[in-house]
Amino acid sequence: MAPIPGVPSKQFMQIAFVVEDLHESCREWIRATGIGPFLEVPHIVLEEFDYRGIKSTGLDFSVAIAQSGGVQIELIEQHGEVPSAYRDTIAKGQSGFHHLAIYTDAYDHVYARYMDEGFLTAVNGTFGGYRFSYIDTSPAIGCMVELIEANSLQGDFFARIAAAADGWDGKTDPIRPGFPSDAK
Repeated sequence: MAPIPGVPSKQFMQIAFVVEDLHESCREWIRATGIGPFLEVPHIVLEEFDYRGIKSTGLDFSVAIAQSGGVQIELIEQHGEVPSAYRDTIAKGQSGFHHLAIYTDAYDHVYARYMDEGFLTAVNGTFGGYRFSYIDTSPAIGCMVELIEANSLQGDFFARIAAAADGWDGKTDPIRPGFPSDAK
């Protein structure tokens, strides 16, 4: 794919894995890599989204994200049986690498570029009023690409993840709430 004008060439800011047990996976990542802490957002429910071009509802999943240098590690646990981009590549009961994420203020341009290259969209949706999509690049590169429209909600969250990792002692509060209890 040719570079997209106005979009940095080093666009990927996140590596994501679908896991069976979120807390256990966080503990294993910390034990094996030393990265952390993980900020957790439990039970995100997408009330409405498009899955493979069909309106769908009720996708319930939890995430935990840690920062490692300039890259986030995102762990995702899907709850329930709703068809999803997560289950397209990682079967229930299994864990594995799922996607790379691009956080961009040029969402329309990046999305159009993937469509122009012939890739299909597995999911289109909104979160907090901002767009995201999973582009099914798995036939080409073995994983999906998530596009996230730059926004203050996630920008602030991403900044908190990076700040938590800065100087973390490797032990204190290894899994933390992603949002203060009064912020949701």
